[in-house]
Amino acid sequence: MFTEALGTQIFEASGFEIVSNILVALACGLGIGWLYRLTYKGPGYSVAFLNSLVLMSMITAVVILIIGNNMARAFGLVGAMSIIRFRTAVKDTLDIVYIFFALVVGMAAGAGYHKIAMLSTLSVGLVSFLLAKQGGKRARQSETLLQFAYHMNGDTQAAYLPVLRKFCRRHTVINTRALGDSETLELSFYVHMRDRERNDWFVRELRRVDGVSQVNLYFDEEVF
Repeated sequence: MFTEALGTQIFEASGFEIVSNILVALACGLGIGWLYRLTYKGPGYSVAFLNSLVLMSMITAVVILIIGNNMARAFGLVGAMSIIRFRTAVKDTLDIVYIFFALVVGMAAGAGYHKIAMLSTLSVGLVSFLLAKQGGKRARQSETLLQFAYHMNGDTQAAYLPVLRKFCRRHTVINTRALGDSETLELSFYVHMRDRERNDWFVRELRRVDGVSQVNLYFDEEVF
């Protein structure tokens, strides 16, 4: 049962309400995770990201239960959580949408709005599924994620480009991040290989390029 005291803004939930809110958040989080897995089109499918969506919904529900109507707790939690730094690059814009989706559903479940949490999961999930179906088939298995570090040496053309053109039908840069000094970059590409049987040759030749290091080729959680 929710109770409030003026001035102190005490918020208290019964054991049943706590458990039911968390279970609703869990059910909605599992639905969001299943939907993400069903509609994901890129290579390098991450089980860790899917699990994070489920846990994020539950943890957000717990946070809302803790805060209740107490502004002091809200500011305290904001300050405590501000020390968290997320440095993992988001590969797909839709991933950000799913993160926000899980947060909002967790907030609704934690606040006790079970119908809103469940119906929004179903309605938004249905729209997301239909949009994914209209977007075409899942990405072909030849689509692969390539990541490597490159130290710029002042050349007008990047030294790794001839190797990419030799082994890849097409390549699309999806992320660029500075590493340590400003002259070293971490590059991420989606690449369409000409011949998957030559993946090992591709990695070896790319590693020989001056300035290239830490080459990783990902496909279905496999690293070459």
